[in-house]
Order: sequence, then structure tokens, then C-alpha cells
Amino acid sequence: MAKQFPSFADDHLRLIAEQQMFFVATAAPTGRVNLSPKGMDSLRVTGPNQLIWLNVTGSGNETDGHLRLDPRMTVMWCSFTKRPVILRAYGSARAVYARDAEWDALYAQFIPIAGARQIYVLEVDLVQTSCGYAVPFFDFAGERDTLKTWAGQRDDEALSAYWEQKNRQTIDGFPTGLLD
Repeated sequence: MAKQFPSFADDHLRLIAEQQMFFVATAAPTGRVNLSPKGMDSLRVTGPNQLIWLNVTGSGNETDGHLRLDPRMTVMWCSFTKRPVILRAYGSARAVYARDAEWDALYAQFIPIAGARQIYVLEVDLVQTSCGYAVPFFDFAGERDTLKTWAGQRDDEALSAYWEQKNRQTIDGFPTGLLD
């Protein structure tokens, strides 16, 4: 049975800390819904109704384009271990870029990583738990280093050129704010 909460409780924070990955969903008013798995040490709960996550260079930039049109975001965690639970945080999000005044303070909460692209700030208005009875068990084998290696081999100019080619708009043609 799903249960709703107005903010994160201590039990929710413990569950989040135990997870190796999370999922992010956004949608523009029209077009495709985007759902992306995220990993690495890229998420921080910064208050009872706020979380931030560091987004790094990828093959697309759907979240950025969607939020410019509709700020809705859902972040989800699944327990793949003994505790069968799914946790979702719903709210409104915005992107912060390296050019923004907030960037340095937010970025300081993460281990620096080559290819850091945006930090998303989610103002949470609802937290929900539901059973995870159908979620299978998985063992964590380790993080992939492919993205860190790929981005680490490129200077700022090369990353910017990649962003220009691959991250300037969504697959539905909506502009992102990455290079504004």
C-alpha cells in the first residue's frame, strides 16, 4: 500500500543512502517522457524538501530541455536488497549551470568530476513509498568508470563541442539551456 509524506523522513534518508542508483523522470507538455538511470556519487538530500543531483555529460540532454518547458520531476529509488520498497520524490526542478552564481556552492557538495554539466535542484512537494515486492534482488558489482575516463580525456573545448553537437536540444527538438 502506497504511503505519502510531505517531506523526507529519516527512514527515507537511510533508504536513499543505501542505494547505488536512482532514476529521474521528466516530460515536456508534449513529446516523449524521459526516464534515466543515474549512478555515481551524484545525489544529495539537502533538506527535508530538497535534493540536488549532479548531471554529467551524456549522449542526450532531455532533462534540461524538459525542465525549460515544464518543471515537473520525479526521482525514484528501488531497493534491490532485502527490504522491498520503492521511494519516489515528486516536485519542481530547475537547472543550475557552471555560469550561474549558485554553481560553486552546489558543486562543492560533490567530488569534482570531468564533464559535470548541470546540477538539478528539486523542490520536493511529495514523498511516496510503495511496495517493491516485484523488484528483483541484485548485487552491486561496482561502478563503471567509462564516463569518467571518456570525459577526463577531453578538455573544456572538446566537451563544449560535444555538447553543441549532442546536448543542445532534446530528441523532440526542444532547446536546452546548456550553452546559452
